[in-house]
Amino acid sequence: MNTRTLGKTVRPVSEIGFGAWAIGADWGAVDDGESLAAMHAAVDAGVTFFDTADVYGDGRSERLVGRLLRERPEELFVATKFGRRVPLDLSLYTYETFRDWIERSRENLGVETVDLVQLHCLPWETYYTPSVFDACDRLVDEGLVRAYGVSVEKVEEALKAIEYPGLATVQIIFNAFRQRPAELFFRQAVERDVGVIARVPLASGLLTGKFGRDTHFAANDHRAFNRHGESFDVGETFSGVDFESGLEAVDELRPLVAQGATLAQFALRWILDFDAVSTVIPGAKTPEQARANAAASDLPPLSEETHRLVADVYRRRIAPLVGQRW
Repeated sequence: MNTRTLGKTVRPVSEIGFGAWAIGADWGAVDDGESLAAMHAAVDAGVTFFDTADVYGDGRSERLVGRLLRERPEELFVATKFGRRVPLDLSLYTYETFRDWIERSRENLGVETVDLVQLHCLPWETYYTPSVFDACDRLVDEGLVRAYGVSVEKVEEALKAIEYPGLATVQIIFNAFRQRPAELFFRQAVERDVGVIARVPLASGLLTGKFGRDTHFAANDHRAFNRHGESFDVGETFSGVDFESGLEAVDELRPLVAQGATLAQFALRWILDFDAVSTVIPGAKTPEQARANAAASDLPPLSEETHRLVADVYRRRIAPLVGQRW
């Protein structure tokens, strides 16, 4: 497993991390025992970066990650998020509220100091409110967290957030179906020494190539209940791409995958070819998935011609649908 430096945290982290949303909620049935086994398999494969949030299963995901921390001697890096336990209202984002939320996360994770806390996809006005970031600076000064960042929906939010000098990281959707962050944001993030955490790297599973037009999702899976943004930003589900259109684009990507690799590993390798990315956080519900994700770090970089072909598929099939939305 290769490592990269996570922005201003100056911490080396595995370039393939573990996204712990799916083991908390919103991705269909999940078994805590198997989820824990998946995380152990990830650590065995060299994964050191784990990303969770206080609302993933109302603390379920954080508590599972906390159990992993108690069971493994390795030095792991855990990022959590807060801000969505209340209505999305700027007036609620105060130091006092943040302090209450981080105390709960500390308890769930079983740690004295949280490695990284991220503002969790908050309204756009947040990024124009310095007091919000002052409150995060105070959490760092008091030793409750080591660093803070943001998790954003839009490139414009990321560009504004990195203007705050204390900001260490930005988490943003980036994959072969969501390429806009690479146009401007990546360059500016590198210039400001801001770490980039690439989330939804497989477009909610579309880029695994395992879905077909007859695929059905459980009622408690966001790929069923959030197809049109009914519960949260539609960009979090299939990266905002219409399911059928995504399947057609996947069919064009399949021939580009080298022998011995899966489409999912190809999609992760494509992301890793961007040096601005600090770590990419696919989810995993089973040990097999965790090991397969981690193995993408062993693949060689893709050729310039392959990148050109992926860009062409995006330009023709995907960009007209989502290119300027996020």
